[in-house]
This record gives sequence, C-alpha cells and structure tokens, in this order.
Amino acid sequence: MGTDTNPFNSLQEQIDEAAVYLDVGDDVIERLKHPERVLETNLTIERDDGELERFKAFRSQFNGDRGPYKGGIRYHPGVTRDEVKALSGWMVYKCATVGIPYGGGKGGIVIDPDEYSETELERLTRAFATELRPLIGEDRDIPAPDVNTGQREMNWIKDTYETLENTTAPGVITGKAIDSGGSEGRVEATGRSTVIAAREAFDYLGEDVSDATVAVQGYGNAGWIAAKLVAEMGATVVAASDSSGGVYAEDGLDPVAVKGHKRETGSVVGFEGANEEITNEDVLTLDVDLLIPAALENAIDEELAHDVKADVISEAANGPITPDGDAVLAEKDVYVVPDILANAGGVTVSYFEWVQNRQRFHWSEERVNDELETIIVDAFDALTDTYEENDLASFRTAAYVVAIQRVADAYEQAGSFP
Repeated sequence: MGTDTNPFNSLQEQIDEAAVYLDVGDDVIERLKHPERVLETNLTIERDDGELERFKAFRSQFNGDRGPYKGGIRYHPGVTRDEVKALSGWMVYKCATVGIPYGGGKGGIVIDPDEYSETELERLTRAFATELRPLIGEDRDIPAPDVNTGQREMNWIKDTYETLENTTAPGVITGKAIDSGGSEGRVEATGRSTVIAAREAFDYLGEDVSDATVAVQGYGNAGWIAAKLVAEMGATVVAASDSSGGVYAEDGLDPVAVKGHKRETGSVVGFEGANEEITNEDVLTLDVDLLIPAALENAIDEELAHDVKADVISEAANGPITPDGDAVLAEKDVYVVPDILANAGGVTVSYFEWVQNRQRFHWSEERVNDELETIIVDAFDALTDTYEENDLASFRTAAYVVAIQRVADAYEQAGSFP
C-alpha cells in the first residue's frame, strides 16, 4: 500500500484536477491549496513514574472563509505536519460539499495512546488544550474527536478551556458526552453518512444496496457502525479487518458480534463466525459490490487499485485512495463516493451539536438523523448534477468542483480588507 504518498500533495492534486472545470483565478486556487496557519508545539508532561516526556503536537487552520475552523484531534504515532495540513484542507472542502458554515482545521499529537495510562493521557490532553486556548473558541476554531480520541478527551478539553477562561462555553468543542453538552447521534454519524452516501450511489446506478456484498477495512467506530447500518439495510457484510488482520465469511458476518469479539480480544482476528482469516490488503481486493475503507490515508495506491474488484467504494476514512489510485479506479469504472461527502456525517452532526450548544436546546436522535439524511442526500444530488453537467471523470472531482466554487465565492464576496 502507498503509505509513502504525501497526503498534503494528494490534497493539492485533487484541487488542481477540479480547478480545470472552474472559472476561478489561478491566484485564488493557489490560496486555497495552503493552510492559513499551522501551530507546532512541544508538550511536556510528567509520567506516572515521575519522569518527564516530550510530545510533538500540531493544529492546522486551513481556511476560514465560510466560518470557524472545524476539525478533529488525533492521537497517533504517525501524525505529521503534512498529514495535519492535508486533513485540515479536506475538512474545508468537506464542509463546503455538504453546505455547513465552517472552514477547516485539524490537530494531532504524535503518540501511541495504548502505551500510556488514563491519567497520563489526561495530563497530555489538558496540556494541549492549554496551548490551543488562544486559537480555539465557539466562533474561532472548534475541535472534535478523531483517530484514538473520543468523548473523554473532548470533555477534558472543554473543562480545561472553560476553567482557564472562567466561562461556560460548551460549543468550544464537539463530540462530547451527552451530559457534557454532546449530541444524540454523534457516535454513529460518520458511519451513517458513509452508508447513506453508498445507498444513494447504488440508487444512482440503478442498483439496490440491500442486495450488495460488503467489505469493511478498518473496524474502529466509523467502520463497525457502517457495517452494522448497511447490514440493517439488508446488505451482506462478508469481510472486516483492523490493524491486526481480517476475517471473511462468504455467507456474511454479524457486524455486532464481530465488534463484540474485537472489544473482548482487541482485534477482529479469531472471530468464530468467520470462515477464514485474511490480510488487510485482501479485504481491499475482494470481489464485492461495496468496499468501505475506514482506516487511515493511502490504503489504496496505484498498484493496489488494479486489483480492486468492488463496484462502489464509499470512503469512511479520510484520503484512503491516492490520486494515482483514483485514476486507475476511474479507468475501471469503479464509482468512488469521496471522503468529503461520504464521511461528512461526523462534522455535520458536530455542527448540529454546536447549534444545540449555542441555543442551549437539545435535539432528539430522530431529528438529528433526519437532518443528517437530508443534508447528505442533497449533497449527493448536487454532486451528481455537477458530475453529469461537466462530464467529469469521477465523483471526487465533482465534489471538489462544488466545494471549491463555494469557498471561492465566499472569499470573493467578502471583499478586500487592507
């Protein structure tokens, strides 16, 4: 797999490909290919044994033309400056694709959280929140969970910010626990939008997702929720994988049971309901109707794309296909629902959470899911209209054409400030 592909270069290539179809000046496009600012900071905390340890951390604020910066914070040993820049850029165009009034940001700490205690992670999270304090705020930059972070870390950040600012500001962060101002439906949102988008793609192609066979690479929150929801639509999930490997069952897996096994053992590997164990790469190249890559970036590069047999790919992960891989898939007539639409449920329901926090009014889960359904379906319709009107090579290019035009319009409409 193309793990050496620079995700920031991939983002810029995707923007360039779409810009050809836009009446937007090269100077504006150049502006929209780079972050406005990037914080790089070193965090030092005391370990439980009394030793000090230093961690590198980042926060990229890519573009704020359409609203406050918005984006998650990930804890992963592979976090890099370019990765965070790319993810913050994808968030700009993700928000624009689904039409919510945010810009894009992203943060990360270079750490393997499995090697640290809860108290150490709390110290580190609060140290990062302290560094972020001048940058974040309900109307400035609103972080959220990402890889290896969740409600716990978001609650710590909220408490740190509110304590230091001597205020109550639940909208400073999203992805919180319900009792701390979180939203119903947030945990399932990314997986839900991935499946809604896949369903719309099958419908566009004159097919029914309920008849589909499905493989899911990555069985974290987004992946397993997508597997559960697509199975509830009637599809057959035949394979699932995580960082340790994968499992396959021709007659189908029970997504909830697979998740239970992973919760107990730490991996999907060894699940008794599977016929055989396979590799992560095998999952990506199975002969299925729908593939859901839900792990990290660059899972499908040019070489592996030649072996992909799925008819439709719905990207639950950010940037799981390299630009060269995309080109191969387009030539093979594989329909890819891009990440900036497919996994936009997370940021969309984060937006709903922010709205509820600002209004001090809590929505029901039914309302959250209904609003999400409307936004994803409308965004898919706008994408396919652009795809057909411009005779584009891929859904991804269509999504970027829609998104870049919206960001460029907001920039130009704001006028010039000396």
